[in-house]
Amino acid sequence: MNAADLPRLADPFPPSDVEWKPGATTRDKSKGLAMAYLTSRAVQQRFDDVCGPADWRNEFQPGPDGGVLCGISIRVERPGPDGQTVSEWVTKWDGADNSQVEAVKGGLSGSMKRAAVQWGVGRYLYELPATWVRLDDRGRFAETPRIPREYLPKGASSQGGDRAERPSGSRPARSDGGRPERQGARPEGAASGRSRPMPPRSGQRRVIRPAASGDGDGRPAEPGF
Repeated sequence: MNAADLPRLADPFPPSDVEWKPGATTRDKSKGLAMAYLTSRAVQQRFDDVCGPADWRNEFQPGPDGGVLCGISIRVERPGPDGQTVSEWVTKWDGADNSQVEAVKGGLSGSMKRAAVQWGVGRYLYELPATWVRLDDRGRFAETPRIPREYLPKGASSQGGDRAERPSGSRPARSDGGRPERQGARPEGAASGRSRPMPPRSGQRRVIRPAASGDGDGRPAEPGF
């Protein structure tokens, strides 16, 4: 593949390709912190679409102290010093522990998805703002978490219930380069100059946010890769 096409690997995925699982929970287990992740099939399809099925490959090795290492190689073409096209295989590695369920399969899948992040695939999921979503009596999300518009492909729409909640803080803004920037939290109503939140309008559901600290069992450091 042409080296100029490599940035396409980092493009956002449509919401239908993004899966979710609860991370930290509130003390009463009524809400969970939404952690986004991709399936191995979605990752493989991205490499097929951008690189072509014959221009990428993966390989696995035992990891240190157990687990699995995965290397994803892409055949990259770029202009050489004499004007001729130069083709070379470039490999990036990462690893994962074997999972508790289907240990070997989980380790292979996890290491591959982490190696894909080295190429930019799904890396933006680490930038998603923390969102708390209501859980059902089985500990699963009662509605699909929403993805902010700035983290969606052009023309795609977000999905999920209208009760997904975000801790206090500003929405990510776009930098001059077009990529979202994380911003620090600010007090409720600061953006509009209000000293306190406006009361809900007639018929409007009032949203109660958990404490910004998570008010739960601790906040995970990364998405559910």
